Amino acid sequence: MDNFMSTLTSVNDAINSFVWVKIGLVLLLGTGLVTSAITKFFQISHLGHWWRKTIGAVFSKDTHAKLGKKSGSVSQFQALCTALAATIGTGNIAGVAAAICIGGPGAVFWMWVAAFFGMMTNFSENILGIYYRRKNAEGEWSGGAMYYLRDGLGSYKGCKKIGSILAGLFSVFAILASFGIGNMGQINKITLNLKSAFFSNIDASEIAGVSFVNWAIGFTLMIVGGFVIIGGLQRIASFAERVVPFMAVAYVVGSLIVFIVHINSVGPMFASIFRFAFGIKAAAGGAAGVAISQVITQGCKRGVFSNEAGLGSSVMVHSNSNVKEPVKQGLWGIFEVFADTMVVCTMTAIVVLSSGAIDLETGLVQEGTDDATLVATAFGRVFGKPGEWFVALAVLLFAFTTVLGWSHYGSKAVEYLFGVKGAKVYRVIFVLMMMSGAIMTSSLAWDISDTFNGLMMIPNLIGVLALTPLIIKLVNNYVDRKIKGKDIEPILSFDEKIQAKYAPMVKAGED
Repeated sequence: MDNFMSTLTSVNDAINSFVWVKIGLVLLLGTGLVTSAITKFFQISHLGHWWRKTIGAVFSKDTHAKLGKKSGSVSQFQALCTALAATIGTGNIAGVAAAICIGGPGAVFWMWVAAFFGMMTNFSENILGIYYRRKNAEGEWSGGAMYYLRDGLGSYKGCKKIGSILAGLFSVFAILASFGIGNMGQINKITLNLKSAFFSNIDASEIAGVSFVNWAIGFTLMIVGGFVIIGGLQRIASFAERVVPFMAVAYVVGSLIVFIVHINSVGPMFASIFRFAFGIKAAAGGAAGVAISQVITQGCKRGVFSNEAGLGSSVMVHSNSNVKEPVKQGLWGIFEVFADTMVVCTMTAIVVLSSGAIDLETGLVQEGTDDATLVATAFGRVFGKPGEWFVALAVLLFAFTTVLGWSHYGSKAVEYLFGVKGAKVYRVIFVLMMMSGAIMTSSLAWDISDTFNGLMMIPNLIGVLALTPLIIKLVNNYVDRKIKGKDIEPILSFDEKIQAKYAPMVKAGED
């Protein structure tokens, strides 16, 4: 078993290094820059518009409108909550802590950079997802990178085969990623944090070399997860709609309290973020410093792990929204990245940097620091033992809802390859695999997740870049109609029947 794990680790490290260091980050940041430029930096130039149409409309009836199970869609708010359920996970807590411990405080700056450009990458993915979506055999909307790769990129002269191949590769990588980022990595962090907070003093027996506590936690999560996941998107969306707003607000409020307690450290905290973002982390005691390339890599990798912009993942649930206007759902994609990284991840960074575990002068980690439980320890120093319990429960909710969201992503990828029946079989396998995350080593679970993220990202971003002319066309059409007030025909779908059905409705204001 040890030899197998050692071989698996070596192979994964080689693939991970190639995907992320050689091509991944350049492609990721480059796509974000391109999509920002072609939309005239929409995230800034139309800040007021997308803010009003997302969080400003959260109490609007249209945002929460449900069309029933037979419609094959969910409300705009349910789509957002399900996407946030999948994105706000352990990457926002343990992932940020790991990035800072490995790459230093400067990694936070590169998380922000990745998120700023990632807003428009996610926006572009979403509008392409809505434009190329279609109904499946059960009448449910199906959309995602596999469809805009096959039908979008594939529509270019001489690109039909390459579009289909990339669509197939994306689907395979999405399925694998669903077991990594969406299952093993999340369950693993839940287990570690629950053990640390509630079962640290229990001397449990072992089964096959793994603590009985791990088995018990994994089994419990598997049963509860199965109840929701097997019920399909409607049940997942209903659960996410109730849990996600509560858990996000509770975590932000808790982090703000920690921030206020350490208000005197605010200046040094932010100074360290910017200072170490562009230089080499200071060496101490003869230890090697961390080069800027590693700072950038850690910040961007963990940023993508957190908000998933560029992976093409959340498109698969945004495409299930009852919205008719592609760009309108794209606006929710901008807000999704903003809420995930600019708000939640920043709160975690503040907690970590104020914990005392990071030397703000040198950027080095204090000896004995465990990034897996660092946030819980920081909360514990302010709130006592209840602070550690709070973080353990936050990780539980964040990570568990991520598992639910990714089960939908994986099922849509399976559906593309094997049909609706294959997706039902996948959900059962996905639920059973939850146990593996509880008994797997932490570092390997995270590393495998990073690798699958990168592999999934590459074909998706190729598709987004190839379809930039369409993105420009859709955005200009929306801006002309909705912002400049021009009376022109809306562009809604590649499918002529869908276009003909929805265009009159949108012109009448039913978007």
